[in-house]
Amino acid sequence: MEATRELYWNIGHGAAVLVPMYVVTFAALGLLAYYGYQRLAIYRQGKPVNRTDNRAERVKMLLQNVLLQSKVLKVKAPGFAHGFFFWSFAVLFVGTALVALQADGTDLLFHVRFLTGSFYKIFSLALDLAGLAATLMLAGFAVRRYLVRPAGLESSRDDAIMHGLLFAILITGFLIEGARMAVTELVYQPELAYWSPVGLLVANALSGLGDQALRSLHAGLWWLHFALVAGFICSIPFTKFRHIFTTSANYFLAPLGPKGALVTLDMEGDAESFGAAKLGDLTWKDIFDTDACTKCKRCQDRCPAHGTDKPLSPMKIIDQVGEIARGQAEDNLVETLGKDAVWSCTTCRACQEICPAAVEHVNKVVDVRRNLVLMEGEFPGEEVTTAMGNVEVNGNPLGLAFASRGDWAQDLPVTLMSDCADVDILYFVGCYASFDKRNIKVATAFVKLCAAAGIKVGILGKEEKCCGEPMRKMGNEYLYQTLAAENIAMIKEYGVKKVVTACPHCFNTLAKDYRDLGFDVETEHYTTFLNRLLKEGSLKVTPGAFECTYHDSCYLGRYNDTYEAPRELVQAAGGTIREMDRSQAESFCCGAGGGRIMAEEKLGSRISVKRSQMASATGAGMLVSNCPFCLTMFEDGIKGAELEGLLVPRDIAEILVEKVVA
Repeated sequence: MEATRELYWNIGHGAAVLVPMYVVTFAALGLLAYYGYQRLAIYRQGKPVNRTDNRAERVKMLLQNVLLQSKVLKVKAPGFAHGFFFWSFAVLFVGTALVALQADGTDLLFHVRFLTGSFYKIFSLALDLAGLAATLMLAGFAVRRYLVRPAGLESSRDDAIMHGLLFAILITGFLIEGARMAVTELVYQPELAYWSPVGLLVANALSGLGDQALRSLHAGLWWLHFALVAGFICSIPFTKFRHIFTTSANYFLAPLGPKGALVTLDMEGDAESFGAAKLGDLTWKDIFDTDACTKCKRCQDRCPAHGTDKPLSPMKIIDQVGEIARGQAEDNLVETLGKDAVWSCTTCRACQEICPAAVEHVNKVVDVRRNLVLMEGEFPGEEVTTAMGNVEVNGNPLGLAFASRGDWAQDLPVTLMSDCADVDILYFVGCYASFDKRNIKVATAFVKLCAAAGIKVGILGKEEKCCGEPMRKMGNEYLYQTLAAENIAMIKEYGVKKVVTACPHCFNTLAKDYRDLGFDVETEHYTTFLNRLLKEGSLKVTPGAFECTYHDSCYLGRYNDTYEAPRELVQAAGGTIREMDRSQAESFCCGAGGGRIMAEEKLGSRISVKRSQMASATGAGMLVSNCPFCLTMFEDGIKGAELEGLLVPRDIAEILVEKVVA
């Protein structure tokens, strides 16, 4: 007997079945489309932004992240569980579509059947295993949500509806299969039953009910199963089920520009306000994000502010924006989000890096800050107000005289650009390496490394200003653009061909943000620059064994995906790295980003202390970084954690210069 089955067994295949079935199906799809369309009015409350350019690349991202679950899998164990659940349901969906295609298409119209023979056996086995995998994964999700719920994971009516509906659909599917098999395959084709292993177990359990009872059970469950599927379709616009569409769409709508780049405001136009004070000041994509968010709390788990008891949860920021969008659009964003939450963000991008829904958190926070600063003249503390004033007067937040910016380089092989612009690279020093005694040692080490490699280094000295990044992330876009314009003009005036900086914040700003303002000079961070010199043989070091742990700075790591070059430099110097639990893309911020380097940390515990404790837990006696902000924070964090003498903070350049072959 041929391996196949009657697709509408015990139900019939006449108009009495097909008409109501397809009427209900199309009605459910119509309801989904109608209420899905209604949600567009919510998104239209935001300002326009173009997220449909370069469609080929966007479609590629969509397919990669939906079909391969690439972003979801970054969440490791829960991500793999979701991935298996998705792929299982995809197999079930394809299987259902094939049944409809044959029963109501090829067989009905052309008497062509393809669900036969070996293909049917594979088809039957695939659907059984997919249904089992989906059930097991869903059970795991339920256990995690309701029995061993992690701290911060919130459950709502939506979650109960979603779990209940999906469980009911899966279980009724297996019961329908078991009832059918108990009457058919167990009796007439027992060898075929093995190709439906889960159905076989159910069939054996039900076989004692008798033929008529099984037929009645099958028919009742078949229509119940159909009603549940129709209910599932109808519920999508009203529950978190909508993320099936919105999260998928968010992969298509993701920004294609430089990673982490902010929108550059037109400060010379006729805009009456800047930043975001109310919902309409955000973009439609910002509002769309609130529907794509699944409240999985991955962002919250990785937020350094939330992890140190500050009143910031990236997840809640998105949820609160969504509540305003669905309720009172004129509500004040700051009042809803809370000033302390807005100012606590370090813009470390850990939330966005891990988000499986491609939600953009940082730009929303910065937009609210822009309104507070540019329209209200408000900062998180007097110390920030003072730092901003220092930048306006002296070009640096430390308040030191701009004329002394190049004093650190006296007696070093460095050329002032005003004296001679014929150099190999312009070293953009940054504020901390120019004025802070601890970071001057790093600048000195870098210059000596360049000299050892035969690289002629130039600096701007007193003509260099703060790159403006801390001011920008704090919301002071006007001051940032003023500083940027002066730096860009000066660098272009000297005809600089290449800029190297030891500060990831300066690097990210010059390499990305300045591009919107007409800057096109090649810019590189010193770790990749020195690593290339080592590989080319221009720079030679003699390794000496030591152990350390390495901290991935946010603006070199997550913002610029530079993880290997710094590690290769440490290893070239003879270092063995003991990685912290939170490293590379999951690195824990030092606490200085987002302009927080200028602000006192008054809420919760100190981020730098927690990161220092993570470093100490590795057992290494040295904490290596590549950023002046990080080095400054760790000097304080180690003291705060009472780890002095047990953990020493150092920059990579300081380690390398000790190993240079003369």
